[in-house]
Amino acid sequence: MTATAPHSGTVKVNGIDLYYEIHGSGEPLLMIEGLGYSAWMWYKQIPVFSKRYQVILFDNRGAGNTDKPDSEYSIEIMADDASGLLRTLGIGPVHVLGISLGGFIAQELALRHPDLVKSLSLVSTNSGPGKRAMRNSQHVNGLFKLWGILPGTFEMGGKASVPLGFEYGVTKEDRIRYGLSLAFTPEYFRQHPEEIDRIVRWRLENPQPGYAWTRQLLAGMNFDSSGRAENIHTPTLVINGTEDRIVTPESARELAGSIPDSRYIEIEGSGHLLFIERSDEFNETVMGFLDEVDAKNNTPAGSGENAAWWKRIVTLLSGRYSNNGSSLKN
Repeated sequence: MTATAPHSGTVKVNGIDLYYEIHGSGEPLLMIEGLGYSAWMWYKQIPVFSKRYQVILFDNRGAGNTDKPDSEYSIEIMADDASGLLRTLGIGPVHVLGISLGGFIAQELALRHPDLVKSLSLVSTNSGPGKRAMRNSQHVNGLFKLWGILPGTFEMGGKASVPLGFEYGVTKEDRIRYGLSLAFTPEYFRQHPEEIDRIVRWRLENPQPGYAWTRQLLAGMNFDSSGRAENIHTPTLVINGTEDRIVTPESARELAGSIPDSRYIEIEGSGHLLFIERSDEFNETVMGFLDEVDAKNNTPAGSGENAAWWKRIVTLLSGRYSNNGSSLKN
């Protein structure tokens, strides 16, 4: 289909004004960003996906142009924000793509509002830190360092206290660059200084209040879908980078194994922000998966067309593949 001009606006949902954008036309695809980021972070996906899909983007509560209340956030609340957007716009069911924290929100959306979800693409995410992370101060401090160096101690929803490093003279730009240096592989970070500078500039031009960042973070730290992900009954693709330093391939593979109708793909040599670092492979993989789901929904049972979509993907990628978490090698 021919792409339509982008449309943007705000809607009142779940007690807040939520900012959204719509690009292109076709089958609807809702894309959910991660901690601290807003819709602009999909800059390598929007031009590609909007040629074939109606791409729906929004800023999570606490980020971008959406309201930033200084009250408790949870993944459940943020999933209800997303469902409120779709119901207000009269769109659904939709394909859902979520990265990192956005992957938590995508899972919860499928669990709480299954009528709205046609498929899930879960990227650089897992079943959540949950109690395991709270018992592992090294893991928690690594997560905090990934997204910023902050002083003091966080009270994690009354469940735990996490000590953080205290560093003076660290600017917001320093924190952003440090986070990006861990979110990308060292090679990519070193070899693409202009792109890193551009992302840093965009982050500085779209500032997020400290309290809002903290509330998003605590929502993620308190999320745990283990024991519940088995109730997701929608086709699911889980993608992770082999060099992801915040969401281990093992934990992503475990998530895939817990969802009945799922596939797992690792993209070799990529980090946490693999949708930027390896955008061509990532875009092709996701579109192939969406094609398969749509073909299955529109093809009589017994057709061999569905298998052809995944054969096409396998020939395009050199990474590792699995179905329900069991490894396959191309």
